Amino acid sequence: MSSISNSSTASRGRKGRFGTFWERVTDGFALHELWGQFKSEAKASYRLYSADVDWHDIDGKSSGKIGRFFRSAWALFQAMLMKLSPARRVLLLIAIVLLAFQPSLRFEASREAEVHLAAVGVAILFVLLAVELADRVTMKRDLEIAREIQEWLVPENPPEVPGLDIAFATRPQNTVAGDYFDAFVRPVPAATSEAQPLLVAVADVAGKSIPAALLMATFQASLHTLTATSATLDEVVTNLDRYCRAHSLEGRRFTTAFLAELHIDTREIVYVNAGHNHPILRRATGQIERLDIGGPPFGIPAFPEDSVRYPSGRIQLRPGDVLFIFTDGLVEAVNQAEEEYGEARLIASFQSVAVESAAETLHRIMNDVNAFVGSARQYDDITALVLLVQT
Repeated sequence: MSSISNSSTASRGRKGRFGTFWERVTDGFALHELWGQFKSEAKASYRLYSADVDWHDIDGKSSGKIGRFFRSAWALFQAMLMKLSPARRVLLLIAIVLLAFQPSLRFEASREAEVHLAAVGVAILFVLLAVELADRVTMKRDLEIAREIQEWLVPENPPEVPGLDIAFATRPQNTVAGDYFDAFVRPVPAATSEAQPLLVAVADVAGKSIPAALLMATFQASLHTLTATSATLDEVVTNLDRYCRAHSLEGRRFTTAFLAELHIDTREIVYVNAGHNHPILRRATGQIERLDIGGPPFGIPAFPEDSVRYPSGRIQLRPGDVLFIFTDGLVEAVNQAEEEYGEARLIASFQSVAVESAAETLHRIMNDVNAFVGSARQYDDITALVLLVQT
C-alpha cells in the first residue's frame, strides 16, 4: 500500500513539474492562441522575405504552377539566406546538404565503424539557432534600454487640470515606437494668452522601431523647447515643420501631428492638424465633429519653404464633451482575415461607450480594438488620448 502511495505521489510530482514547465514555455496561452500567434508571425516573416523577391521576374520565367512554386521557394530561400552573415550562410548551406544527402564516413580498424553526418547537420542548425538567438537577446536588451529612455520622454500620468479628465494609452508595434503623445501646461503663456494654456499633442513619425523612435525624441525636444517660449501655436507649428523638413530625409521620414492649446479658463481649443487622423469630438448631445483644419504632415519638402501654411481651427468645449485623438495604427489594425478595424467601427464604438471617465472610455475602446484584432500580429504603433470635459 505504501509503494502505491509513493508511486502516485511521484507521478503527481512529475505532472506538476511538467505543468510548471509547460506554463513557462507557453506563458499561459492556450493552444489555439499559440497557433494564431504563430500564423501571424509566419505571415510577418513572409512579408519580410517576399519584399526582396522580384515576383515579376518569377511570373515571366515560370511555366505552370509547379515551376512557379519551385522558383518562388528558391527566391524566398535566397532572400532568407542573404539576411544572414556570410559565415552563417555557408554553415546553413553545409547543414542543408548534410541533411538532404545524409552522407556517412566509414572507419576501418579492428572493426568497422560508421558515422552518419546528418547528425552533424542537425548540430550545425542548432548552433546557428543559438547564435541567432544570442543576437536577438542582445538586440532586445538594447531595445529595452531604448524603451526606458523613450518612456522618460512621454508623461507617465496625465496632468491634473481642474474641470478636465485626461487619459492616454500607447502600444508600440515593436519595443520602441514612433508615436508620441503629451499633455502639459505650458510653462510660459503664449503672446496671445493671459494664462498658461494646456498643450495637447499626438504625433506619428513615418516608419517604425528605432529610426522612428529617434525622430520622435527629437520632435519631443523641439516641441518642449518651442513651447517654453512665448511663441504662439502658429509659430510653434511653423518652426516644427521647418525642423522636420531639415531632418526628414527628403520627406521619407515625415511626421503627422495634432497640436492643440486649450485655454483652461474659457475651455476654448485652438488646434492645428498636420496631416494627422482627424480627432473625434463627441458632444454631450451625442453629435460627432471632426477636427480637420490644418495642413500637410511636417517634413514634406516644399518650394519655396515658406509656401506651406497651417491654418488653425477653434472649437468651444462644453461640459460632457469628449475628445478622442488617435494615430493611424488604431484604425488600421487588422484581424486574421486582413480586415481593417476602420474609422466606421471606431466611431460606432465611441458613440456606444457610456462616458464615465476618460480612463474608462479609453479602456473600452481599446478593448473593442483588441476583440476585433484577436491574435493577429500588430503592424503599427497604436496611441490614443481621451480628454473629457467634466460637468
